[in-house]
Amino acid sequence: MDSAIKIINVNKKYDGFSLTNASMTLPKGCIMGVIGENGAGKSTLIKIILDLVKSDSGEIYIMGHDNLNMQGSLKEKIGVVFDESFFPENLNIKQIGLILKNIYKQWDEEEFTRHISKFELPVTKPVKEFSRGMKMKLSFAAALSHGAELLILDEAASGLDPMAREGLLDLLSDFTQDEKKSVLISSHIISDLEKVCDYITFINKGKIIFSEEKDLLREKYRLVKGDESELLSIPGDALKGIRRGKFGSTALVLSENIPKNLVSDPADIESIMVFHSKKEYRI
Repeated sequence: MDSAIKIINVNKKYDGFSLTNASMTLPKGCIMGVIGENGAGKSTLIKIILDLVKSDSGEIYIMGHDNLNMQGSLKEKIGVVFDESFFPENLNIKQIGLILKNIYKQWDEEEFTRHISKFELPVTKPVKEFSRGMKMKLSFAAALSHGAELLILDEAASGLDPMAREGLLDLLSDFTQDEKKSVLISSHIISDLEKVCDYITFINKGKIIFSEEKDLLREKYRLVKGDESELLSIPGDALKGIRRGKFGSTALVLSENIPKNLVSDPADIESIMVFHSKKEYRI
């Protein structure tokens, strides 16, 4: 399967933080969600992918091309939305559209107008009068209007209300109906990613803990409840984490290693993430 993004052993070191041996693959036609706490390394990884930050080592390929040597025609196929809008605050949408028309060779004015109308954005009001959510919608409209085959979104949904986020998820699903088109989206709103993503990458303290197909990930683990002595009898390699409570304990366990005498429930992505990041904790 062709990849939209392929990352191989990427490293980046700052004072007090290191991104270590990051590797993952986003197949074409799929949506990958990158999850992790604030400061885990999500934005650093995305900036390295876009060559906004230089890695110390490793390789990155975007649609089969080295990200350090991308031609302008390839860059036009990448739509990017960050958690802040970078449009000039004194301009309105009509003026911004004229500027973008002169920047992108594949600019589609009709598509831009359609998204602006769908998002119910005022075309004559200056951007400085927009709410954060309105600015994010404008960024989405621009990213979707120059023939992009890859969307990269960094916490871009965090400024939207629940209804707007739901609309964004539908938009991303529609976008990837074309098997040439792919999405990489980072967010701390795990429920959103669980709804729409085909792949989930979990990054914690600069390390990618797992990067797997979402459905296979949920099949791989289950939550087991019982007395602590029962849970600790599960083989160590199968026990991925344990949460101790006043009325019993819960463990994240590899599905194939659950003893027959113990009852288990499906594990959602948030539980899998929490148990991997906190091996043992109390509530």
